[in-house]
Amino acid sequence: MKAIVQMAGIATLALAAAGVTWAIKGPPARVLRCEPSQLKPDEVCLEQVPSEGVVWVDARPRKDWVANGLEGSMLWNIDPAEDMQAFEAEAVTRIASTPRVVVYCGDENCGVSRQVAERIRKLDLGAEVSVLHGGWRSLNEAGRVKGSSPGR
Repeated sequence: MKAIVQMAGIATLALAAAGVTWAIKGPPARVLRCEPSQLKPDEVCLEQVPSEGVVWVDARPRKDWVANGLEGSMLWNIDPAEDMQAFEAEAVTRIASTPRVVVYCGDENCGVSRQVAERIRKLDLGAEVSVLHGGWRSLNEAGRVKGSSPGR
């Protein structure tokens, strides 16, 4: 019984210390890491994408793209209310002059970017189509989207 009381005391002190640290220093920094050796075959790290010669495709909902999309990106999502033919027409026009495409959505767990990337591949335009590891979150942390700054 004495051991249980001691364990409870230690746990209480540890939780109190953690709470004070949280209050003073704030929450832990959760920076997205991209390890190229652990990527899926169609994924790419932001650092691997050249700064020019890329068509960026935002697979998030239109309201998110308008609010904080990557400058110069095009929208292509799977919302049934959207015009898929308009997405395809814009993609054909832009990919014809820039055959490298990177698709991103909300974060690393978003599967929509893979669906959109597959639709672009099916257009058979000869483009290299990749999915951005970390999605919009990695762009935001790098300060590349509207209203963000590096290291956020």
